Amino acid sequence: MPRGTTLAFIALPLLALSLAYYAQSSSSPLGPAPHLGTGLQLSLALSGLIGYAQAAVQAPFRFKPVEQPEEVVIDADEYEYTREPRPRFSRKIIAVGDIHGDIGNAERILQMAGVVDENNNWSGKVDVFVQTGDIIDRGDDTIELFNWMEDLREQALAVNGIVLSILGNHEYMNAIGDWRYVLESEKKTFEPRGSRLEAVTTGWLADAWAENYTTAARLPLHGLLGPPNTDYPVPDGSAFARANAGPLSHAAFSFVHGGLAPTYPNLQPFPSAINNLGSSLLHRLRERKPQPQPHPPSSYPGLPAGTTREEARLYGSDGPLWYRGWADEDERKVCRMVDEVLEKTGTRRMVMGHTPQFDSIAARCDGKVLVIDTGISHAYGGALSALSVEYTLEPVKGGGWKEQEIVKALYADHDDELLSVSTRDLENLW
Repeated sequence: MPRGTTLAFIALPLLALSLAYYAQSSSSPLGPAPHLGTGLQLSLALSGLIGYAQAAVQAPFRFKPVEQPEEVVIDADEYEYTREPRPRFSRKIIAVGDIHGDIGNAERILQMAGVVDENNNWSGKVDVFVQTGDIIDRGDDTIELFNWMEDLREQALAVNGIVLSILGNHEYMNAIGDWRYVLESEKKTFEPRGSRLEAVTTGWLADAWAENYTTAARLPLHGLLGPPNTDYPVPDGSAFARANAGPLSHAAFSFVHGGLAPTYPNLQPFPSAINNLGSSLLHRLRERKPQPQPHPPSSYPGLPAGTTREEARLYGSDGPLWYRGWADEDERKVCRMVDEVLEKTGTRRMVMGHTPQFDSIAARCDGKVLVIDTGISHAYGGALSALSVEYTLEPVKGGGWKEQEIVKALYADHDDELLSVSTRDLENLW
């Protein structure tokens, strides 16, 4: 067998092995393949194999290999770090509250927060963007805003980003037929004239709400706990059960539009108990035949025939769409109840919109309750704001981990505000 053929026969499998290792490392939620080991010994071994493979392939084509230095001096502290196989993990989250038909202010906020670039395309500078509902009503830009959200969702997905969209009470109101906050000027943006009713009940907007929006979200801060909306408690046999039972078990945020009331009976499993009810109620609304004419000018249609007690409770005053207690009630009172809700939902903090604060994002109960509706629409004239969460989990030399959450309020017109910093030392992740 010719020398080139023999070497290629040996080299190609080694190249395939190295490429597979690289691909796995790049896609791992923890970084470079910790379960395969990235210690100095393995790194040197792979380096040698790859170098031999490159040389073997290049030889028949007369490529000159790059010469290596005769001696490499490694600092002792750097050596201790580089042989540590545990990678650093980070995640950046941006959340924005009620937009209410104002694409101009929405674009300004998302640019300010680094979610989009100057052309209003996904920037790649954040990992997750969450919008907590009430995109619709009080303004004219319904079509542009919802189309933009779908564009951002696709752009984010293409680069491993995530867009989480929450339905607000105003989205549900429009599907029900409660149009008290729909502007006449906004109705005229739908073509052909009169197509708005179809759009929000059985058409393109209703389709988007059913497919890409939820009524609640649980966002794990670390990939070990599962993707967004992994239930808590985690079902038996789940690949994420072990991590969700360990020190990271509640390293997650909840997002809803109104709030998770302590009295609300369907908090577990979270968020699927709520989202299943939301899906079934939206399905009932879509199936009405004929669809009722909106109020006003027609009479209020109410919830559809056959609505269950649980579905009605979802849309009730202590349901996740309408509840205002965390924002409005005495802080000493609500803070006595917050830990119970966080425990049930497998979260550390709860984020909500719905109740405008106008001047600034409200952080209550030591940052466990975050109310992010600041009336950013021109209909209100409130502060242009976004919530920023920076999460890191990094190995500590000698063993253990350091976990940190930095929660900030970002503002377009004045200085940002540090809302909470939380640091934890963990011995292990299991």
